Amino acid sequence: MISSRIERVEESATIKSSKRAKNLISQGIDIINFTLGEPDFDTPANIVEATYRAMLAGETHYSAGAGIPELRSAVADKLRNENNIPTTAENVMVTPGAKLAIFESMMTLVEEGDEVLLFDPSWVSYDACVKMAGGKTVWVETDPDRNYRPTKDLAEYVTDKTKMIVINTPCNPTGAVYEKEQLQEIADLAIDHDFLVMSDEMYEKIIYDKKNYSIASFDNMHERTLTINGFSKAYAMTGWRLGYMDAPQHIFKSLEKIQSHTISNVTTFIQYGGVEALTGPQDELHKMQAAFKERRSVLVEGLRELGLKCAMPDGAFYAYPDVSEFGTGEEITDRLLDEAHVAVSPGIAFGESGKNNIRISYAASVDRIQEALVRMEKVFQ
Repeated sequence: MISSRIERVEESATIKSSKRAKNLISQGIDIINFTLGEPDFDTPANIVEATYRAMLAGETHYSAGAGIPELRSAVADKLRNENNIPTTAENVMVTPGAKLAIFESMMTLVEEGDEVLLFDPSWVSYDACVKMAGGKTVWVETDPDRNYRPTKDLAEYVTDKTKMIVINTPCNPTGAVYEKEQLQEIADLAIDHDFLVMSDEMYEKIIYDKKNYSIASFDNMHERTLTINGFSKAYAMTGWRLGYMDAPQHIFKSLEKIQSHTISNVTTFIQYGGVEALTGPQDELHKMQAAFKERRSVLVEGLRELGLKCAMPDGAFYAYPDVSEFGTGEEITDRLLDEAHVAVSPGIAFGESGKNNIRISYAASVDRIQEALVRMEKVFQ
């Protein structure tokens, strides 16, 4: 009774891990939950107030399918001024979370048998969206000791069936940030072999000692790049489900078809909160950035003291330690939950290369991180 395209997709491993942790929490057990990438901060008050004012003003009806003009313009301004992407509001689609932007893009562009290149490791939902669209994921092996660059020439993975490559910088789960020359290599390859690039830049505001570059700003790349972003991580708006993408006009009209036949439009009054997030004060964002940097140091240094090999992430809020001296990632995930009451995600969820890793989200207070490190000694001793 179930379609084959759904049968070949597995449940999100991060959500699966979170469900197990929440089940134990519901039983009264004190679980320190490091599974989901959800900031523990409240949405800034100015964003909440702008949304409330929009509701009171009657912005509770249908809006344009691609988004209210105010938000599309604010996003376009942001992309031009901060990311140097030569775009306009007509290229901006507002979506209920960035995840749907990824899904819509795959369904619009990927046909049965098309190949999509994913770097191993990659966020769990890319592969699922490729499969649901009927495509085939081609995993690109990477070297963790070289900023997760491909272990061999990227061109060797390209065939006449290659439709797209997905990049995510800063990266979930590794926290790696691509250097400009890494992105230029990808851009050159996309132009030479005429395929598309999906650039997921959800964590661009959570970056520490490096500079963020948007591949759509490179010469001749805007017309072949879908830039995807949102408000969940930078502005602690995970539950709002508000994202956006910038797409070339020759693709945009087809994307609109999916949105018009599915969601109609993103909740209208929430979009006014997005306008305020982009155009209002950024003080709370800067406070969150500083907090994440402090938490990163506490967690990674603590993991190293426990004997784990763990790179210092350059962005996002995830640590991705190698636990191979103690077991596989799945074994350690189970032991941490059962023996230490600390919930993490197994690295295998993000690609075959992660079988000896775990992902730890440090979107939690320093106190909880320190407590978790103490508990982890039961497993890593």
